[in-house]
Parts: sequence; structure tokens; C-alpha cells
Amino acid sequence: MKKLIFLACLSIGILQAQDSNKLNSETVTVGDIITIGAPSRNTYRHILFPKTNFIIKRGGNPNYKKIKGLQVTVTEREEKKSKTVITVKRKDGKKFFNSLNTVNIDLEEAIKTKEIY
Repeated sequence: MKKLIFLACLSIGILQAQDSNKLNSETVTVGDIITIGAPSRNTYRHILFPKTNFIIKRGGNPNYKKIKGLQVTVTEREEKKSKTVITVKRKDGKKFFNSLNTVNIDLEEAIKTKEIY
């Protein structure tokens, strides 16, 4: 019986240790590198890209398939009333859609919907 309780506690401890590597809104700081995941619907809701007509007017190509898996660097963190907004730029120095230098992300909501990880 003691061995069974010991094994149960050990397995719970291992599962919690593996869960601690997830992205957390309190641990994201300026200079961190995060990865953009899949959109929660057809387009990204919490990564605040401008509308597609604005991207096209600036000479860009709004191809959201190329954004998935892209690594970005946090350049600014801003605490607003009820949410945290971070500003990111591409790690490789290129522009998003060949027209945007930086993009804003609603941090808590993007983590919940797994748009970033």
C-alpha cells in the first residue's frame, strides 16, 4: 500500500514538472523569443494584424500560412487596464507580410487559444 501511494505521488510530481515549461503571461519579458502557432479560427484573433486590404495597399502579401511557426522577439511589454499587450518583431529581421515591422499581441488571450507558444 505504501508503494502504491509513493508511485501515485511520484507520477503526479512528474506531470506537474513537465507542465511548468509552458508559456506564462507573467514570465514573458522584453527580449524573449516566442513562436507563433496556428490561428484559433480562420484568421488570428489575438495577434493584432491589420485588415488584409491595409496590407495589400502597403504592398504586402497577406499569406497567413507563412506566419505559423515563425519565431518572433518581444520588443515591448505594456500593461493596460485588464490585459497585457506585447509588441513583437520577426527574429530574422524581415517584415511581416513584407509591409509590417512590428505587430501587437494580446498576451493572455493568445496563450489561451494557443496562437503563441
